[in-house]
Amino acid sequence: FGSSHIGSSLERKPGGAVLRSRVQQPLDPSQPIDMSFQQIGEQFVQHYYQTFDTNRAGLAGLYGDSSMLSFEGEQFQGAQNITGKLTSLQFQKVQHQIVKCDCQPNPSENGVIIFVTGSLLVDDNQNPLKFAQVFYLKQGPTGNYFCQNDLFRLNIG
Repeated sequence: FGSSHIGSSLERKPGGAVLRSRVQQPLDPSQPIDMSFQQIGEQFVQHYYQTFDTNRAGLAGLYGDSSMLSFEGEQFQGAQNITGKLTSLQFQKVQHQIVKCDCQPNPSENGVIIFVTGSLLVDDNQNPLKFAQVFYLKQGPTGNYFCQNDLFRLNIG
């Protein structure tokens, strides 16, 4: 993400997961699919939510000018507009708890589709909100991944 094309593997250790990064080759549609798409997706999700929870303005580097966000039915295009929406959300503290992260490759564009379900703890509210989010990561011209599409919904009702 950003300026590098990196994948990762998650190593479970007592007290949490440790990311081990390694350089990944682009997904080749003529070759059998390996697990690099899962590693890329998991690394993106970990980075995205850690950044969202600590410094929402820092998410700008994960989007491009053509990126789209659908947030609870509202549409935003471009890194600046998307980051503007995310930084204007009316809470002071947020913590994402990931329940599931499913990833699939899009070999025709060397992309990765990510579907996340989880819970949000907002401010001092002890009742978590359920959410679902879909990301489509696309390779840029230099081989790095950026978030082309982002769809977010709270699961209420």
